[in-house]
This record gives sequence, structure tokens and C-alpha cells, in this order.
Amino acid sequence: MLTRNPPAGTPSDWSTRARRADWAGLLGGAILAAGAIAVYSGTFSIPLLYDDVPTIVENSTIRHWETVLRPPDNSTASGRPVLNLSLAANYAVSGTAVGSYHAVNLAIHILAGLTLFGIVRRTLAPRTGASAFAVAFSASLLWTLHPLQTESVTYIVQRAESLMGLFYLLTLYCFIRGAGAGGPGRFWWLAASVFACLLGMGTKEVMVSAPLVVLLYDRTFLAGGFREAFRRRWRLYAGLAATWLILALVVLSGKGRGGNAGFGSGVAWWRYALTQSEAIAHYLRLCFWPHPLIFDYGSALVRPSLGVLPYALLIMAMVAAVAWALVRRPAIGFLGASFFAVLAASSSVVPVATETMAEHRMYLPLAAVAVLVVLGIHRWLGRGTLPLCLALAAGLSWATWQRNGTYRSSEGIWSDTVAKRPENERAHVNLGAVWLGIPGRLNDAIAQYEEARRLKPDDAEVHNDLGSLWLKLPGRLNDAVAEYEEAVRLKPGYIEARNNLGYALSNVPGRMDDAIAQYGEALRLKPDDAEVHNNLGYALSTVPGRLNDAIAQYQEALRLKPDYVQAHNNLGNAWLSLPGRLDDAIAQFREALRLRPDDAEAHFDLGNAWLEMPGHVNDAIAQYQEALRLRPDDPKAHNNLGYALSSVPGRLNDAIAQYEEALRLAPNYAKAHFNLGIALASVPGRLDDAIAQYGEALRLKPDYAEVHVSLAAALLDQPGRRDEAMAHLEAALRLQPVNDVARKMLNAIGVSQR
Repeated sequence: MLTRNPPAGTPSDWSTRARRADWAGLLGGAILAAGAIAVYSGTFSIPLLYDDVPTIVENSTIRHWETVLRPPDNSTASGRPVLNLSLAANYAVSGTAVGSYHAVNLAIHILAGLTLFGIVRRTLAPRTGASAFAVAFSASLLWTLHPLQTESVTYIVQRAESLMGLFYLLTLYCFIRGAGAGGPGRFWWLAASVFACLLGMGTKEVMVSAPLVVLLYDRTFLAGGFREAFRRRWRLYAGLAATWLILALVVLSGKGRGGNAGFGSGVAWWRYALTQSEAIAHYLRLCFWPHPLIFDYGSALVRPSLGVLPYALLIMAMVAAVAWALVRRPAIGFLGASFFAVLAASSSVVPVATETMAEHRMYLPLAAVAVLVVLGIHRWLGRGTLPLCLALAAGLSWATWQRNGTYRSSEGIWSDTVAKRPENERAHVNLGAVWLGIPGRLNDAIAQYEEARRLKPDDAEVHNDLGSLWLKLPGRLNDAVAEYEEAVRLKPGYIEARNNLGYALSNVPGRMDDAIAQYGEALRLKPDDAEVHNNLGYALSTVPGRLNDAIAQYQEALRLKPDYVQAHNNLGNAWLSLPGRLDDAIAQFREALRLRPDDAEAHFDLGNAWLEMPGHVNDAIAQYQEALRLRPDDPKAHNNLGYALSSVPGRLNDAIAQYEEALRLAPNYAKAHFNLGIALASVPGRLDDAIAQYGEALRLKPDYAEVHVSLAAALLDQPGRRDEAMAHLEAALRLQPVNDVARKMLNAIGVSQR
């Protein structure tokens, strides 16, 4: 074990050396910060990626300070209130604009690097004198600039790892300062250590080992033994141990990362442990040769085989070496033990089902490796340590800059992941999702989803995603139903898949009852799902006699989620279908627009409501025009705007133009053909054009009774076409026996014939 040596020279020499050390520390910290800023300067515009979306964009708890300590279950922030609080601070500054998030991530990383610098320098200074600066600066610089850190810095939600790492290091740094301080400063430094530990426990579960590492540091470098460490500082260790209670509470609140972590996640602990032996060996290789770096390793587990044996033997040998070093070479043993202590939370026997390997897990363990490597270089080269490490830092900086370039787009990061980890079905799904939004890449997207299904045919989420893809494509509705049914078969409690299956079935003729049954089962599993209540309401609204049941479902959806725009729209349309509820309908549409002023559908629906209200045709026109400003290619909005304009004196030509635009967008739109026919019939000399439009409407929809009547009226205005007119009136009566207009016209023709 290294021993403390008294400094040589006079007190004046000691003071001069201390000042030089302070200036060297400031200079070293400035260089470290400048280097980090340089290599991460291109990351501030990198968009939100993958888990950033549910954790930031869809995380309503970061928008209100009163809910910020209760993060949602379905995100990276689950069970991590301090992480959620930091994201809320960013949201208060910039909403979902990414610049401030990346700035905070980088600031956290720089502070962590500076804290590591302080820990190593203060640990080595009493033992190695002037060389402490070179070792501490070199180790912290290599750690800060290493490309293995990019995932924890550049990928916003992995702030969970870097922020926890900062608190972990601060816990140790404040302990070191407190242990060496006297007077009131001692209390405040040790209190800061406990507070940093508390914040770390609320940031990420990996913090669990921090109290033990502090105790091990005390035993190794200060007290000389565990008994003496407890005797001197038992109050501190009681405070640090108390933070485990907070960790237990937040872990329980996170429900085991939504059921994806812990022994109840469905992954056998021993298979996870075998996988981690290979993972840790891989992490160590990346420390020395950081290529290839992979964004998402997937959820695959290694199969038990002789191929795993070398990795398992390597890890066992390393653990044995650390145990030996703790007794014979305690300083080296401390580095090895801290490496395994940090990794133990996620890379031992406790399964993390969704992510069996991840580079961000090396954020803090890399510090132990960096310090050990630099100590080895210093023993070998002495004063040549700093020049060599600066050269290594330059190479690592270039690699970090290059790696950060991969994050510049979702397509870039997922293409890179698929290329390096082709067996990862999740990477194929996400690349397919990106390509879906790029014109001309639909077939490539489909190929990615189908490859994901081939790789993992028993993955319910893959089937659900593929079903959602088929649902968007014409003629693939039955394929969508089949994929959703398979997802539900594989995972009966999969609420999203049941909801999607219900929606798909509601579009299959004759299967509305099956759709309603799926929604009902989803609500039995999760009664407070507002989206399912809304979708069930829509399905019920199509069943004769069940409109009141539909209204009850919409109201329940809004009780659960008052800002649910689609439910407001749907409830408004339900009220619009009932006599005497026009004001209620308008109120719902207005509330939808208050919540989302740029919702084209709500503007369209409000236009329909105003059209029903006498004297409000201009209000209807204004709403249709706004809907078309937001969604210019909506044929229904063009058609309804044309209908509203046709009732305004002098605007018939404008109405005709709207009908024609609707038909340009949707040539098979029977109602627009009908309305255009009515408008043309009012224009002198265009009766033949009107008759042609009526004929096209009937070709598309032969059972359109109103068109038969209008066509009959037009034919009666042409010589020699009375028999054709009578045939259309008779057809209208066959379709609608109570059509009084057709009956009166037919009777009038009969009287004139007599």
C-alpha cells in the first residue's frame, strides 16, 4: 500500500508548491474543458433520437413542476426523479428544442471530468508529489475525450448515466475533502457527500454501490482498515447507507423499469450473467480499441456453449486478481473493485431485458481503466507520461468527433447500427420507421420490418409494428389484421396491439363486433386507457342505436385525459348527430381548437357545425378555408367549402372551382360529383355537364337515391328524355320508399301523361 510521505523543504517552499499546484490544476481543468467543448461542439443540433421521444416529447410530467418528481413508467426517466427534474429544467428553457439539452449534457460531462481530475490529484499528491498532476490530468483527459463516452453525452436521455456518474464522483470527492478538512468545513464537505449520493440515487440505480466504494476508498487510502474507517466516520456511513432507502423507493415507483428490469423481467439470471461475461470483455476491448461503437446492441442473450467459456474464465480471473490486489496492492485493488462495483448493477446477474449490452454502462467504469493505464504509463515512462497521453488524447478526440457525426440523423445512427449489428431486430424496425418517412424508400422500409420479423418471430412488438405498416398501405388491411392477431396471440396483455387490432377490424366489412370486443378486452386489462375509450366510442358510433354508448365512451376518455383533442372532435360529431345538441357540438370543436389551434380536422368539423346553424354560413366558410390552409389536399374540405359557397349569392363559380379541386384530388368522390352536378345545373347552358356529373356519381355509387332524383329533374328539362327520368325516379323509390320528392315528381309526370 502506498504510504504518505512528508513534503521536503521549508514551509515557504510548501506554500510555493501549493500555489503552483493550484495554478496547474486550473490550467489542466481549462484544457480539459476546452478539449471536451471542441470534440462535442458539433452535437448541439443533433435531433431527438429513439428514447428521447417518450422521455422528452411525450413526457407530460416535465411540463409542470408539480409533477416533475413523478416520471412516467414508459420512459428512460421512470423511477429517476432527479433525471426527470433536469429534463424539466431544459424544457422550461427551450421546450423540445435540442440545443439546451445538449449543452447541459456536455456541462455534466465536463464537470464529471474535472471532479475525476480532483479525486485522482488529491489521492496521489501526498504519495507521488509533483507527478500527481501529470497522472491525474492525463487520466481525466483520456476519460473525458474517449469515444466510448459519446453515447452518454451525445444521446440526450443517457444523461441518466452521465449525471449519475457526476454525482457518484462528487460523493467521493466531497468525502476526500471532508476527511482532510478541519473545523466546520469538515461537516459541510461530508454533508455534501451524502447529498450528492442522495441525488445520484434519484438519478439512476447504478449509484447503489457508491457508499461501498467510499468505504473502500477510506479503508485503502485513509483509515487503513474497515474497522478504523467505521470508528472515525460512522455517522457519515450511516448517512450514506440511508440513501439506499431513497433508492428503494424510486426503484419501486419505477416498477422495475416498467417490468423490463429485475428478476421478474422474464430473462433467466444465469443466461444474463453469461451474456455479461462476454459484454464486459467487449467493453474492456473498446477501452483500448474503440471500434466498432454501436448505438443499440439489442436484447439478444448468448446461448450456453463452449464459446462463452473463455469470457467467463477471463472475468473470473479478473475478479480473483482484484481480490488478491485488495490485500497485497490495495490501491490497484481499489481501482479494480470500483470498476466491478459500478458495473455490477447492470452487468452481473440482475437482468435488463431490453438491453443486454450498452456502451453507456462504461461511462464511470472507464475512469478506473484510464487511471490504471496512466499509472502504468507513468511507471514506464516517468516524465514522458504527459506527452504520450496528450498524443493519445488527440487520437481519441478525432475518433470522438467522427463518432458524433453518426448521430446527426436518425437514419445515420440506425443505418450504422444495422450495419454493425445485423442480428438486432430492433435496429431493423427503427431503420424501417425512418425510411417510411422518406419518399421512395417504402420498399426498403418494408424489407427492414420483415427482416426484424424473421430474426425474432416471437416478438409481439415486431408483429404489431409490421401490422401498423400494412395498415397504411392500400390493399393490405387483412395482412395488418393477421399481424395484430399474431401479436395478441404472443402477448395477450399487449394493450397497444389489441387497440390496433380493434381499429383494423373496424375497417373490415362485417367485423365491427369483433373490433368492439378487442377494445373491450383492452379496457378490461387497462380501464384507464383514454385512447381505447375513444376508439371504442368511434366503433360504437357506427352501430345503429348505440350513439349514446359512444358518447359515454368519449366522455370517459375526456375524463381521463381532458386535453385529448381527437376525443373532443369525436364527441362534437356525436352531438352534431343528435337533435338539439348543436351548441354542445360547437363547444367541443372550440375546445379542440383551443388545445390545438392548427388541427385541420377540428376546423373542418366546426365548419360543418356552423353550416347547420342558420345565419352562420360565413363562419363555416372561414373554418373550411382554415382547414384547407392547414391541409390543402383534403378533398372533403374542398367539397364542403364548395357547398357553403354555393349558398352565398354571386359565389357559384367559386363553389364550382372547389368541387373541381376536390375531384382533382379524389376523382372517385361520388358526393363531389353530385354537388358539382347541382351547381352546374344552375348555370345556363351547362345542363349537359350537370347530367354527366350525376351519371359519374351513379357509376361510383349506384344506390345514391338523391342523385337519381336530381338526374331525373335534369332529364325532364331535356326533350325526349321523360322515360329516362321516370326510370331514375323509380330507382330512387326502390332505394328510398319514403322519398317524397321522387314520389311527387313521379306522380306529376303521370298526371301530365294523362
